[in-house]
Amino acid sequence: MAIVEVISYNGNPDVFAWKYPNNELGTWTQLIVNESQEAILFKGGQACDVFQAGRHTLSTANIPILNKLINLPFGGRSPFTAEVWYINKVFSLDIKWGTSTPIQLQDPKYKVFVPVRAFGQFGIQIEDSKKFLIKLVGNLPQFDKTNILKYFRGVYLTKSKDAISSYLVHKGISILEINAYLDEISEYLCEKMLPIFEEYGIKLTSFYVNDINVPEDDKAVIQLKNALAKRAEMDIVGYSYQQERSFDTLEGAATNPNSMQGGLMGAGIGLGMGVGVGGTIGQQFGGLAHNMTTEATKECPNCKNRIGEKERFCSHCGCDTTASNVSGEIKCAVCGCKLERTTKFCPECGKKYNPCSKCGADIPNGADKCAVCGEKVPVACPKCGNLISNQSKFCPECGHSLIKHCPSCGKQVDNGAKFCSECGTTL
Repeated sequence: MAIVEVISYNGNPDVFAWKYPNNELGTWTQLIVNESQEAILFKGGQACDVFQAGRHTLSTANIPILNKLINLPFGGRSPFTAEVWYINKVFSLDIKWGTSTPIQLQDPKYKVFVPVRAFGQFGIQIEDSKKFLIKLVGNLPQFDKTNILKYFRGVYLTKSKDAISSYLVHKGISILEINAYLDEISEYLCEKMLPIFEEYGIKLTSFYVNDINVPEDDKAVIQLKNALAKRAEMDIVGYSYQQERSFDTLEGAATNPNSMQGGLMGAGIGLGMGVGVGGTIGQQFGGLAHNMTTEATKECPNCKNRIGEKERFCSHCGCDTTASNVSGEIKCAVCGCKLERTTKFCPECGKKYNPCSKCGADIPNGADKCAVCGEKVPVACPKCGNLISNQSKFCPECGHSLIKHCPSCGKQVDNGAKFCSECGTTL
């Protein structure tokens, strides 16, 4: 049996736990524990004692539990079988981590799917040596940075993917802008993983995300960056995409020898070309010029026609595009109180709700058309009282003629007219 006199460990600092290879010890054996180290003696699977920095002799006086675990037939100097573990308590701040494969995420700003990669590093310190050995190290002869990355890969990959996705989706940040939030993401990840490491006796001192990027050779990334570069160029020069397309069309027409527009652009429209041809070509180029010079447009919520972005009333149907009831909200025409479609009278001022047959807006008393959508107000048949369109000539209910004539000059006038267009008589 080998006699062990002195045990110490001065190995690689990247090793967090190291088991002394020889388990034949004796009560004369000495342990040398360096600063930032701890040594733990195991006998029969039971931790006998934890030794701090200094020189320690394995004697029954220092370790009373040895009296119960070993026999002492040699006058207090007895060989026995046990294990000695050295735990590295130094701070390790350069454990590098990264996503082994890109994470597929949708950019919330540009709506394209891009592969995302994340890299960084974190720092740890072994805080509870017994818990660390029992729960994590087990029967391994040593435990180093490689084992830390292997055992906790699932944790930091899952948490980092969740954090990056949350910032992209909930905050509406583009993947090309997320590096501006690395500090916030790092603090979030450190807070989430701290209790997981503590469960195994490890203190997580820091967790940093150094970079979040996308592969430069990915097709979606290349297309997105080219589009952004093109938009930046347009912003610098001072024209829009629609104007650029119009420029391209004009240039193509001028350089195409087989195109009629090309001949006209090259030589100009002559006076002998005829009014018809000149008018047609003028309309074509007028449309192109219109695209280059007009302001932005918007869609009328009532008739869906395109109108100027700054125009309040639609030039096609007369709809007030700023009115709240276009989107379904109805307000009293007198006091502005909110009304429901089932309301009969305004709860604030008592006005009877007079709904427009087209959009449901409340029509003021005496008005001949809706102020929101322009729909004309139905009129009552003078014979049966049935409400009918003011453009009708006969009542569809009783057949009564609704054609009106001016009492002064006899000219036929519209049903909703208030003055005769011929003589001006009030109707």
